[in-house]
Order: sequence, then structure tokens, then C-alpha cells
Amino acid sequence: MKRGNYNLTIALAIPAASFAQKHQAPPPAAPHAEVSRPQPNPAQPRGHAGDWLRRYADLPPDEQESALQNDPEFRRLPAERQQKLRERLQHFSTLPPQQQLRVLNRMETWEHLTPAQKQEARQLFGQLRALPPDRKQVVTTAIEDLRGMTPEQREQVINSDRYKGMFSDPERDLMRDAARLPLSPPGGEGGSQE
Repeated sequence: MKRGNYNLTIALAIPAASFAQKHQAPPPAAPHAEVSRPQPNPAQPRGHAGDWLRRYADLPPDEQESALQNDPEFRRLPAERQQKLRERLQHFSTLPPQQQLRVLNRMETWEHLTPAQKQEARQLFGQLRALPPDRKQVVTTAIEDLRGMTPEQREQVINSDRYKGMFSDPERDLMRDAARLPLSPPGGEGGSQE
């Protein structure tokens, strides 16, 4: 999968990776030390998306898996959800450091989207996935390019004769909507708001 397609896929599929926001294990205790851990207070705000992954990013994959298994929140999840999270953690662990950072930054960005923006992102991702592979790649690349433009520049490009000749009206609508969502700026670091 090319970089642009992967970046958009991650940006729009963040809900699947947002387990880190809900599953924060306490740091490992010193060997042979008894530590009383405070019980989580539901009134206290949870950490930011990606905190769990950031905390355990430097551990080898088997130790990450162990930390996940020992996380009380994780252990309360249904078995099939636990399995999905294990698989996502294994995949995350295989990514190069720069890609891991992009994923973590996008998780943080996702956390700050409104519920309406998250729903729109899910819907747009569904539309993108429904495109034939060759069209999906071309549209994804165009979306990545459009993100680096101002809203006025984007409209000008999307409405240009060149884009009208290259893309169908539904593809141009998809690009317009996806490019304006504050999922990530060009280069994939962080998130920008319009």
C-alpha cells in the first residue's frame, strides 16, 4: 500500500486504534515490591489517546503483550475485542518509528474531533473503501495533495477542468469532504483545524 493510501486509511480508521485512550495500564512495579495501586475514579478524566502506546512503546513486543494482558481495563473486555486489540498492538509494534509516531499523532487528533466529525470520517472512509483499488489510490493521493492547500485553493483545484476530467462528481465530492476534515495536515504530523 502506498504512503498516501496508508495515511488516509489510518486517519479515517482511528477509532479502531483508539484503544489506548481507554486501556492504560499502570507502569510496571519494581520487582518484589508491593505497591498499592489507586483504584480508577470514573470522575477523573482519562489520559489522551495513545498514552498507553507511548508509555510502552520502548518495550519489546512480548513485554507490550504482557502489559496489555495485565491491564485491568483490557481484562474486562469481551474475548473477541481483546483479540482484536492484541492484533492491533502486534501490527503497531511492526511499524517503523516514524509511522508509529504518525499513528499516535492521529489518535490524538481523532480524540479532539467532534462526534459529528468522527461520524463523517467513518462514512467517508467507507466510501473510499468502496472504490475500485485503482480509483482508491488516485483519490487518496489527491486527498493528501489537497490537504496541503487552503480551502479556497482546494475548491479551485477540485472544480478545475483537469480534476473534472480525471474524477467523477462523487469522487470529487469525497475528496472535498475528506480534505476539509481536520484529520491531519500534510506530512501526517498532528492535526489542523479549519
